[in-house]
Amino acid sequence: MPFDCTAESDHFACSLGLVLRHYARELDWADGGVVELGTGDARAVAEVVAGLPGLAVRSWDVDAASVAAARDVVAAHGVADRYVVAHGDFFAGSAGTPARTVVTNPPYLPAPDGDLQLPGLWGGPDGNALLLRVLDGPWENVVAAVASYADPVGTLQAAADAGFRVASFLAMPLELGRYSREPTVLRRIRELVDAGRGWADEDSYMVAVALFTRSPRITGDRSAELAGALQLPVVPALAAA
Repeated sequence: MPFDCTAESDHFACSLGLVLRHYARELDWADGGVVELGTGDARAVAEVVAGLPGLAVRSWDVDAASVAAARDVVAAHGVADRYVVAHGDFFAGSAGTPARTVVTNPPYLPAPDGDLQLPGLWGGPDGNALLLRVLDGPWENVVAAVASYADPVGTLQAAADAGFRVASFLAMPLELGRYSREPTVLRRIRELVDAGRGWADEDSYMVAVALFTRSPRITGDRSAELAGALQLPVVPALAAA
């Protein structure tokens, strides 16, 4: 079953569209397209593809029901020729593609295991397992959602270690919903917050959609600003970068 959160989907769509428009020349997505990790319900990216006639996206999702529903959404937006959704593993399917940019709103619920109401939302023990795997890959650019309670400290450090800079980001607060408040998830969130590796209050958390880049065509680094926007203490290594 695909996850549906209107506020999060709208934020991701708006942020992704702005990034792709603003950095169209630097990302050069018109040549080779982009790839997507985790299609979900496809609504956010379908809206972006519909608004950018030169954009082609190839997406992978491991959940067959999500893929079937996503294809209906893509068809309804009239972009099935430019937004192709495949059932399978992103890391295997995307190998060797000409795309240099990955886009993803990855599952980021932190929990000891995937025994959750919606297992597809499990992001590993710290919530950032899939994002860390993407940042460890060959991609030149990654446009990704980063949740304030899913060890963004570790994510930002891993990105810096892999040679990424944060070129830009857009952040907004979201309410802790039914999946974030599931007891095993909420308990793990509180552990991460208490350890100084995340932030959430009693009702909300922050999500930022950030452009991580290794491209020499894009200058600047806002990693420290992103840490601040996620209500975190600035990581010393990032502040000094």
